[in-house]
Amino acid sequence: MASRLTLTLAALGLSALLHPAAADPARAVVELFTSQGCSSCPPADALLAEYSRQPDIVALSLPVNYWDYLGWKDTLAHVAFTERQKAYAHSRKDRQVFTPQMIVNGKKSSIGSDRAEIERAIQATTKGRSALPVAITLSEHNGTLSIAVEETPDTTHRDAEIWVLPVLKSQTVPIERGENRGKTITYANVVRGLNRIGEWHGGSARFEVPLETARKGGDAYVVLLQSTDAERPGVILGAAKGPGF
Repeated sequence: MASRLTLTLAALGLSALLHPAAADPARAVVELFTSQGCSSCPPADALLAEYSRQPDIVALSLPVNYWDYLGWKDTLAHVAFTERQKAYAHSRKDRQVFTPQMIVNGKKSSIGSDRAEIERAIQATTKGRSALPVAITLSEHNGTLSIAVEETPDTTHRDAEIWVLPVLKSQTVPIERGENRGKTITYANVVRGLNRIGEWHGGSARFEVPLETARKGGDAYVVLLQSTDAERPGVILGAAKGPGF
């Protein structure tokens, strides 16, 4: 006859299967604008890799292309990432664009290798909250990603957009020329595309996108709910990591 302890453990195991543990809610999104041709970027790339291992942080690497003329063309860069970085600068009205630059929660700019400055930016943008203000739940079924955005009682959260970003979780690049010549650098959570899925206006909402789109060029994906400011990226209201992180 099975002991009471055995039966209890079995019941707990069955419960875990039926009700899997929810993912840690995202507390912050950190976006590193970096370049393989930037000699000061490797320490920031290593720091982003550390952040990528924190369950409540969505860490993203967005390689830019404006240092390609220094002698090495960044093999992961995309002009859309350069445009996003410049749009952030216009939204902040400081026009500061540099590498390595970390943007925290779509709002604060920090030197990408300065851990203390980044931590202060996280604290300033979360205002003591343990999670971003709008909850996002992801599910996959029959080749489709479903994105559920919860209604929030905070009436200031309106007019945002849902974005799906394919991500390559790790990519090692030997750099043969330029300022980082001879180095081999491993990049974490490299964004491979920016896909705008739809608009959100404050209530509960559901969006769907083919998984093929969500993962195109990568092996994972993240979802961002981001406010807009004159068609420029603004404060990030919610974020979620897809399976595999």
